[in-house]
Amino acid sequence: MEPDAVFCAPAVLRDILAGPRAFDGCLGVEVLVDAEDPAHLILMERWASAEADADAEYREWRTVAGATELGSLLVSGARVAHVTTASDI
Repeated sequence: MEPDAVFCAPAVLRDILAGPRAFDGCLGVEVLVDAEDPAHLILMERWASAEADADAEYREWRTVAGATELGSLLVSGARVAHVTTASDI
């Protein structure tokens, strides 16, 4: 995130994250902030299933409407990682 964007990020993210939170199957979106670098954020989406996350309507929203304002805050492109809980640890 651009350093100057740190102050406006909460309001922008609140608006942007209403989008994924409204899709069927979205269990929630958390914003994690690096304690040593508040300009480094991780957005963690939780979905009911991989199919819900891969929904064509959601993916379309994410690449068009959902990316417009977020892109203005980023230093570099967003990176998507699909993770699972390590239940055997």
